[in-house]
Amino acid sequence: QVQLVEFGGGLVQAGGSLRLSCAASGIRFSIYTMEWYRQAPGKQRELVARITSGGTTNYVNSVRGRFTITRDNAKNTVYLQMNSLKPDDTAVYYCHAFWGSANYWGQGTQVTVSS
Repeated sequence: QVQLVEFGGGLVQAGGSLRLSCAASGIRFSIYTMEWYRQAPGKQRELVARITSGGTTNYVNSVRGRFTITRDNAKNTVYLQMNSLKPDDTAVYYCHAFWGSANYWGQGTQVTVSS
């Protein structure tokens, strides 16, 4: 059974930092592209950051320079370090894994940034 479990969400003041973790099980983690999405109330889910199996990273413009995605294949875990947080970063953050036609989602973790 495949599971993606996110940790690390919470309430933080603007300018603060959080680190999200997503622990995967039931997949051959090292071959999957891992992504973080977010969905704010009333908005569509958007891709925030991506890291390929080879370690190539991509970011949405609004977080580039503030967020960093990394992965630890030995721990089957992907991380999202979020610095200089803004109220606009408030959303539910989801972990997503895909390889070919296989794709899986975590349950999401709430991040709230107060002004």
